[in-house]
Amino acid sequence: MESRNNREYVNPRYGSSRAPKEDKMEMIFGLRPIIEAMLAGKVMEKIFLQKSARNPMTDEILELAKKADVPVAVVPIEKLNKLTRKNHQGAVAYISAITYLPLAEIVTSLYEKGKNPLLLILDRVTDVRNFGSIARNAECMGVDAIVIPSRGGAQVNADAIKTSAGALHLVPVCREPNLKEALDYLKNSGIQLVACTEKTDVMLPDSQVDFTVPTAIIMGSEEDGISPEYLKRADAKLRIPLIGQIGSLNVSVATGIILYEVMSHRLRESGYSNLNTFEPR
Repeated sequence: MESRNNREYVNPRYGSSRAPKEDKMEMIFGLRPIIEAMLAGKVMEKIFLQKSARNPMTDEILELAKKADVPVAVVPIEKLNKLTRKNHQGAVAYISAITYLPLAEIVTSLYEKGKNPLLLILDRVTDVRNFGSIARNAECMGVDAIVIPSRGGAQVNADAIKTSAGALHLVPVCREPNLKEALDYLKNSGIQLVACTEKTDVMLPDSQVDFTVPTAIIMGSEEDGISPEYLKRADAKLRIPLIGQIGSLNVSVATGIILYEVMSHRLRESGYSNLNTFEPR
């Protein structure tokens, strides 16, 4: 029997072949090994450099990381010693478990294939299990790509991939260095931005938002929601109605609710009268 881990996955919405990776991120350490890995095209999830250890090789790592939009943390040596007991030479890095794809490439490909884009933008969602659960929701609800910031978001590690039930190997993820520019690009590409936020009185079921057009849903951080600078760019702001005493939902639950609303609108528009059985009108 063919091993699942040896098969190639094809995203049916984007059309790219993406071989599944190991769920555990690979750690590399040492200045030269990190440089060689980056020059060889390895995608880094994050790099840790020792404070007060500046030299030509750390400068080269910083330059390569900047070009590849890889987050770099400058930390005390104690932090590096916790990551590994081996001779790290003041540098530790994690190779990403997935391959990030360019947002412009995704959007262009969707339009060229005559598809109706549905994107999900995550503003500083830091909990890896929340991120994995969101990715699972996104795959089930027909999202074409997930957009995350290069800095300030959850790491795509073993916990995230496990919680996603493999969805992070199926839904393209775009890691953008500047979410403001990414939002502006999407708007200029004819994609409406819909923010799911408590900072509005417009309730989700009663809204007049047309989810059947190209759409990007913005979800905010677990702590303080969507950043004001991103809210200002939204074409519509929607709130999920709550009747309990707790004032907010977990971000992964909220994401599932609004994505279901989008999916149901689109299915009805496409001619299904019964969403339980997908019976045509």
